[in-house]
Amino acid sequence: MIEHVYRRAAAARSIAAVIVATDDERIHRAVLAFGGESRMTSASHQSGTDRIAEIAGDLPYDIVVNVQGDEPLIEPAMIDEATAPFAGDPALLMSTLRRRIEDPADIQNPNVTKVVVDRDGFALYFSRAPIPFVRPGSPAAPAWRHVGLYVYRRECLLRLAALPPASLEQSEALEQLRALEHGIRIKAIETAFDSIGVDTPEDLERVRLACARGLKGPAYEAARRA
Repeated sequence: MIEHVYRRAAAARSIAAVIVATDDERIHRAVLAFGGESRMTSASHQSGTDRIAEIAGDLPYDIVVNVQGDEPLIEPAMIDEATAPFAGDPALLMSTLRRRIEDPADIQNPNVTKVVVDRDGFALYFSRAPIPFVRPGSPAAPAWRHVGLYVYRRECLLRLAALPPASLEQSEALEQLRALEHGIRIKAIETAFDSIGVDTPEDLERVRLACARGLKGPAYEAARRA
């Protein structure tokens, strides 16, 4: 799976290099075995942000992308979408992706992170709770699912990693809330693509089904919702 994620990330047009940051010697050896680049990190990190920050200080790049190793269906174009706004906005510090929620069950599912955005597409809040709440009789606002890919300017990443975990971050177990609590704006870019994070054996079976039937279209959606 890690090789699949690695090669799909490397296929993104905006990516100059792919490095696996891990504290697991087995993953490190697996990456080296297929010819990838891997660096060992401390085992004490509580989030992916903290882990990649450990190696970011030595990287010769202004923009750093955090792709989770358990996202084998990630589309290279998703990375390009998330990095694109940095070229035209030198003040932008951090971005991520969002996708419109189509399945009502996802709104109630605490494993599906929701995000609400302002008129310019910047995140107002992320939550495992069903947000936005729709009062009976009121028009429904768009519901967005957060797609957990992050892009940072390197100085922003290093600043975030140096900050202590924030109360909302700890309460919701969502690392991106550390940025919001400390006043760092996150551009949440709409994407038509989707992905399946592999957290359980059932998730792995859904990914295998999606890969067997093609990564897009009805079969993909059926596998994601199974």
